[in-house]
Amino acid sequence: MEKDLTIKGGEFLIKKTEANKIFIPEEFDEEQQMIAQSCDDFLETEVYPNLERIDSQEEGLMEEIVKKAGELGLLGISVSEEYDGFGQSFVTSMLASERMGAGNSFAVAYSAHTGIGSCPIAYYGDHEQKQKYLTKLATGEWTGAYCLTEPGSGSDANSGKTKAVLSEDGKYYILNGQKMWITNGGFADVQTVFAKIDNDRVFSAFIVESNWDGITFNPEEKKMGIKGSSTRQIFYNDVKVPVENLLGKRGEGFRIALNILHMGRIKLGGNVLGAAKRSIDQSVNYSNERKQFGQLISNFGAIKHKLAQQAIKTFTSESAVYRVSKDIDDAYDLYKQVEGCDQGRALMDAFGQFGSEAAIMKVFASEALDYVVDEGVQIMGGMGFSAEMPAYRNYRDSRINRIFEGTNEINRILVTDTIIKRGQKNHIALFERAKEVVAGLDQLTDKFESKGYFEDKAFIVENFKNIALILMETAVNKFDRKLVHEQEVLNSIADILMNVYVAESTMLRVQKLESFKPSEMYSLYKDMLDVYVFEAAAVIYKHAIDAIYSIEDEAMTEKLLKAVQIYTKVPGVNTKDARRRVADKLIEENKYCF
Repeated sequence: MEKDLTIKGGEFLIKKTEANKIFIPEEFDEEQQMIAQSCDDFLETEVYPNLERIDSQEEGLMEEIVKKAGELGLLGISVSEEYDGFGQSFVTSMLASERMGAGNSFAVAYSAHTGIGSCPIAYYGDHEQKQKYLTKLATGEWTGAYCLTEPGSGSDANSGKTKAVLSEDGKYYILNGQKMWITNGGFADVQTVFAKIDNDRVFSAFIVESNWDGITFNPEEKKMGIKGSSTRQIFYNDVKVPVENLLGKRGEGFRIALNILHMGRIKLGGNVLGAAKRSIDQSVNYSNERKQFGQLISNFGAIKHKLAQQAIKTFTSESAVYRVSKDIDDAYDLYKQVEGCDQGRALMDAFGQFGSEAAIMKVFASEALDYVVDEGVQIMGGMGFSAEMPAYRNYRDSRINRIFEGTNEINRILVTDTIIKRGQKNHIALFERAKEVVAGLDQLTDKFESKGYFEDKAFIVENFKNIALILMETAVNKFDRKLVHEQEVLNSIADILMNVYVAESTMLRVQKLESFKPSEMYSLYKDMLDVYVFEAAAVIYKHAIDAIYSIEDEAMTEKLLKAVQIYTKVPGVNTKDARRRVADKLIEENKYCF
């Protein structure tokens, strides 16, 4: 099936993508915009007026708000119509995730329910399981939770010790164990619980109802942020789980967990966009009201720099998020055409196909949001440090995103390791292309001939890709199977890969926008692209040099250093003026407007 895909996971590194082949947010149709508006309206009426009540964990409030979202159809956007959902595309569900992402603690409860809380059943459940559980989850009659993490197993999820043993009469699995950090744990009606049957090496997955005998809960966790979300430890003591509640096949739980995490990572990439845009709105609003030295602080260059950089990080993240979301939709459309293919599993295979890109978006977008909310505090100065200001809540709520869905450290390793393994398994022609680039290093020159705006940008991005390719080839040759233990090298390459993917995605979006936007706005999109690519060159150079000296390949070091100097050479950009133009538009509109 892979050979039939237009673009495979990780193939962005070796294959040219045309601008007309990607999806950009400006292409959302009227129905999608209506769904987005419904999400915005819901936050305005049900969430924003209640943020303090939500954070104080007022009894029953979060559950009530989630159920109201279900009554409006906002919980079943991606659930098939057969099970009382709307059967929308993954891109559409990402748009809803983005808009709901502005809802602070509610965004966490919403995402947990519609994502990891419902999707295991939606994608791996049989008809009877979906009919019984998914219909109620899609309408909000019931809420869902995902129970994977244990006190002794976090990033190493499969080391969990929760056990399931078949009863003597063969009618039940007897479940014993403990789960922690369970979002929605305090009010979820349905749990997807991962446990090992007998002495199995890998997990199986079970659908568990929270009111069954033998299930107990610790009090709510006291957290740094997302204080309004319910997070509890859950204990299972001889819980009788009917055999028909085994989700998928025996021993398939770990695969289910991994694929759901792929989905969760890309969804998080969309979720943080909503939070970033709302934080930018608040930053601009404040800078247009606060006066110092006799003038609005939005007039100051240092503030304009911050506002523009907030917008650039958000715009570039968004460009990449929707690019990979459409790739997932395209892969799903192809996979589900296979005779006898279950459509839920087809979508899971699509998520697995783009696991590296999902990890990229999880890391890049979560760190972009951290920058945005941090500068939001700084723009507000002393007031930003006050618990009375929204910047306080944004700042503390953002921090969890670098831990959710696998830490950013784990995901950085996954970015590089996944692409390398896809090359080693011949899923993509990674090392064939890498060897071509390495073979051409002796003829490399730093001559740069301008051929046009987008031709030049494409040339620069191709050079960035070449750096990643030669480092992956060199690292694999030097360390072979021990490369997995060279996490610093893998991390350096991952940061290069992330900047490559985001730079190319932004370039393709701006190129496609050429016929979409009026000239004034379009020039600002080019400003953002110019600043990002110029800065990416310096970031890539730094990580490449770190990797080269860490690999310590004496035969290649000098050649690689020269190559990196040439490949990161980019035309100069007046980043000050470019940022000021972007900031001036934000200030004029008094909101995020790109």
